[in-house]
Amino acid sequence: MDDNGHLNLLSHDSFANGVPHKTFDRLRREDPVSWTDGDTTVKGFWNLTRHADITLANREGLVFSSAQGIRLEDQSHEEYMARRTFQETDAPEHTATRRTVNPNFAKPVVGRFESLIRELASDITDKALQQTEFDAVDAIAKQLPMMMLGRILGVPDEDLDWLVEKGDALIGNSDPDFTDHVVDKMDTSAYRFMPFRSPAGVELYDYASDLLENRRAVAEDGILAKMMRDENGLKELEFKNFFCLLVAAGNDTTRYSIAMALNLLAHNPDLIAQLRRCDHWETCADEFVRLASPTMHFRRTITQDFELHGKTLKKGDKALLWFVSGSRDENVFEKPHDCQLDRNPNRHLAFGQGGIHVCLGMHLAKLEVRIAIEELVKRIDRFEAIDVPTWTRSNFICGVKKLHVRAIKAA
Repeated sequence: MDDNGHLNLLSHDSFANGVPHKTFDRLRREDPVSWTDGDTTVKGFWNLTRHADITLANREGLVFSSAQGIRLEDQSHEEYMARRTFQETDAPEHTATRRTVNPNFAKPVVGRFESLIRELASDITDKALQQTEFDAVDAIAKQLPMMMLGRILGVPDEDLDWLVEKGDALIGNSDPDFTDHVVDKMDTSAYRFMPFRSPAGVELYDYASDLLENRRAVAEDGILAKMMRDENGLKELEFKNFFCLLVAAGNDTTRYSIAMALNLLAHNPDLIAQLRRCDHWETCADEFVRLASPTMHFRRTITQDFELHGKTLKKGDKALLWFVSGSRDENVFEKPHDCQLDRNPNRHLAFGQGGIHVCLGMHLAKLEVRIAIEELVKRIDRFEAIDVPTWTRSNFICGVKKLHVRAIKAA
């Protein structure tokens, strides 16, 4: 579907060829707080598309609440309580839970993984470059986050392919390449108490139960073992939902950030030339992540009438914070659609930056992005796309699914 500047943001098909940036560009200029009508499955919602407004909403948690869900889907209170994670709570509850899990993802802790990430990235890249032509998403972008997920969680390597497949089915529940239960194509009410209304949630719940009952091995130094030893930690259902969150979001967002970086390199040879001169390594990861913005929006629910740009957002209304639009706001970023590796400062909104719900794994993701690209760039002379990329069919998660490239190793 061509982006004519007026695509329907409710439709997953509007995103099947990539993010409809012309539509977001127009909305930022003409209607920064726009309304999208609902359909028979979901109620209508407001769209916040400017950086400043999204930043405001991120900080006004008492008005823009996360405590009725962060997905566009309408949920009953019973469904919400069954499926929520700490991301779907407000302060002070959110703050208390985050204080429990956050130390495992702090920047100094993540920094200890640098040598391991480099070792894994080096092996992955060498294996990929045994071929001249390959799918860079499958061979590189998918591999590193998957392997790091196993190390972080402490689960066995032999379980990783299965876990990633189930995580894809959860977070890619609108894409027939990832699931047989496409959320907008069939009745998924049988799974309404499962994460993302997906049968994959049942299987991941079972896996988490096995962990809690010591029926599966888990490394003692992994995050899961630490959480299970914490007497003041998460209750059983909270643990299961947090496990699903880690498996899905902890893998896919990093994969799609790396995939965007690879896509940019494959279409812009000068970027490789810049990086081969060892320029911009301190800033490039943030720029790749800005342009990727893999989690395109989070939903908030308005708790009291609120005026913004002459519109009245009424109590109970849904509002989508379009991070993918705010991160390309021309009022904040010079040449917002260009990849400028030295962009600094880079106040992008990817990973929910600017609010209390910022992604736990943000530091780890950026480290993986940088190292994955470092290990590739120092091994190649040429890296070029030989086909157009394919994209996720989702108005929630944006990512390159396939990127066929030709890579020529350095002499």
